[in-house]
Amino acid sequence: MPLRLFRSRNVAGANTIQALLVAGMFGMFFLGALYLQGVLGYDALQVGLAFLPATIVMGALSLGFSEKLIMRFGPRTTLIPGVIMVGIGLLLFARTPVHGSYLVDLLVPFLLVGAGVGTAFPSLMTLAMSGATPSDSGLASGLVNTSMQVGGAIGLAVLATLATQRTNSQIDAGASHLAALNSGYHLAYLVGAGLVAIATVIAIAVLKPAPMPSHEMASPEADPAREREPVYSEA
Repeated sequence: MPLRLFRSRNVAGANTIQALLVAGMFGMFFLGALYLQGVLGYDALQVGLAFLPATIVMGALSLGFSEKLIMRFGPRTTLIPGVIMVGIGLLLFARTPVHGSYLVDLLVPFLLVGAGVGTAFPSLMTLAMSGATPSDSGLASGLVNTSMQVGGAIGLAVLATLATQRTNSQIDAGASHLAALNSGYHLAYLVGAGLVAIATVIAIAVLKPAPMPSHEMASPEADPAREREPVYSEA
């Protein structure tokens, strides 16, 4: 992979943000499922239904509404509120009690994370691709997918390890099993929220507004000058 691609602030920044965002999101989905099963006593079907509002909102926004926001306000302006919503959702998960209620304690954070991811990911893809020329578009797209997988794998491993260590220390201190489990999950959510906060700072400080897409742009074949573009953009 040519490292020149990372000279683009949007390519490097968007992939870093995505890795951090996915780390927090994967921690929520994985540890949230464990919380629902191990602490609240949900069965597998109930866990799936509990996550359904988040996935519906996420899918609905990704299918068209996010595109309209990006076209109107730009990907950077659309991204930042989405990342902030994910962070707020994780902070709300960090206050879930042992005897939590789905409607009172879980539904709002699920919806916030779903809405945040549904608006942030299309914006990240737009920003990551904005710094690549047509010849590097496949590479830039693969890099986005790689940052997602690597960020999720490493982030989940770190968050699960921290949660386990916190749970064991709480049990050694005399806490009940459910309280210890919940305390471990809370720590993981807080760390995930911290990662998302870092992603927010990067989005504000590093990313530059990407050129607005236009359906009237000429194709590469119709404009020979496009073939002489550099292999990366400083955007």
